[in-house]
Amino acid sequence: MSELKQTITEAMKDAMRAKDKARLGTIRLILAELKRIEVDERIELDDARVLAVLDKMNKQRRDSIAQFEAANRDDLAAVEREEMEVIATFLPAALSEDEINALVDQAISQTGASGMQDMGKVMGVLKPQLQGRADMGAVSKTIKARLG
Repeated sequence: MSELKQTITEAMKDAMRAKDKARLGTIRLILAELKRIEVDERIELDDARVLAVLDKMNKQRRDSIAQFEAANRDDLAAVEREEMEVIATFLPAALSEDEINALVDQAISQTGASGMQDMGKVMGVLKPQLQGRADMGAVSKTIKARLG
């Protein structure tokens, strides 16, 4: 079992003991999604894959919040925000904009990228380093600005 998955399982036990229903529900959602992937793909998830799943779940929550706010459903948006907070506790600390810019510059020089056709190479280098620590959409825009 990956270290991160073990941490999430321990957090579930702690939430059960504390009778924290909101946190427990979100952690169970996380574990169910991890288990679903493991069963579907017949693999044991490593920490990098668990981070990718958590990042995807956070993105889904951001999208849901935008939809709920557009429909004036602040009650549902609040629930999604609470879930995002719980998911964020298992993600590594977010990188600052300066740190992201430095990593983008380093990846561009490392791959020798010179134009938009090399964007895939740059993203390939950056994605493992930034997974769960930065919004990949924003990173993509930064790369486009540098290469375009």
